[in-house]
Amino acid sequence: MRPWPRWPMWRTGLLLSFLCSCACREEDCVLGIVGQPVSLPCLYPELTTSKNFSIEWRRDGEVVLRSVWEGDRNAEEWSVDNATVSADALTGNLSLELPTVDPKEHNMDYSLYIKSGENQSALLCRVCLRVAASFSSPLLQRKEAQGKTAYICHSGGGFPEPTVYWLINDTEEPPEGAVKTLTAIQPDSYLNVTSHLTVNNSNISSVSCIIENRFINETLTSTSYAVQGTRKEERATEALWIFSTALCVVVGVMVMAAVAYQIHLDRTSKKKKKEYQNQNRGYKRRCPNEVETESMKIEPETDV
Repeated sequence: MRPWPRWPMWRTGLLLSFLCSCACREEDCVLGIVGQPVSLPCLYPELTTSKNFSIEWRRDGEVVLRSVWEGDRNAEEWSVDNATVSADALTGNLSLELPTVDPKEHNMDYSLYIKSGENQSALLCRVCLRVAASFSSPLLQRKEAQGKTAYICHSGGGFPEPTVYWLINDTEEPPEGAVKTLTAIQPDSYLNVTSHLTVNNSNISSVSCIIENRFINETLTSTSYAVQGTRKEERATEALWIFSTALCVVVGVMVMAAVAYQIHLDRTSKKKKKEYQNQNRGYKRRCPNEVETESMKIEPETDV
């Protein structure tokens, strides 16, 4: 029976380390949120046996922190962007503390190297950094033209690129080809996202724009009830028109009634006046002497 070929031990170790590195890649990534401090972990318990050593944290090969320890004191430390090493460094906690992160650091590798005594620098830890930032609340605008309605959803200041989707009437997805989404990078590496939805005006009561940033489990929603609002306005306008018409009819009836009553009063007044005049004429005919006597009494006396 032919024996199996023997692989050198170093090849086996290299293969295992490579597989382990690939398998742990996702687990070793740390999420940093813009505006918040983040810690890149690295533990080395064997450090307690070393008296003099130095460490270097590197970001894609660039040194961001260098610290020299002599005995139990930190003899020298240099860093960029106010990075610091953990206060428990002597206990083996060599984690890198960053006061904040920047979108430009997204998916960058941070590596820790240690040098003790005359030994060369050795790689202790490697951590990848992922960066996320919250987007602003989406601004949803609505425009109508030629029997169609266009909805524009805009949000900015976030990172990385979000997922944008629309819902019609809370449950329906837009038809194919109705949505166009554009993402623009700002000079500071933050992102602005603008999405356009064009639909027909029929059978739509609400339209929602949803922006999802899965890195930080953030979901932002903005809903437009403009179509429903238009129907309410139409109903209100119709009710106002009916009320105005009814009011005009009522006012017209009241005016006609007032005119008819005034005509009646005028006729009654003329009739009474005529009757009074006829009574006076009959009285003069029956008593002419009394009328003359009364006229003489009324005439004033004059001096001769």
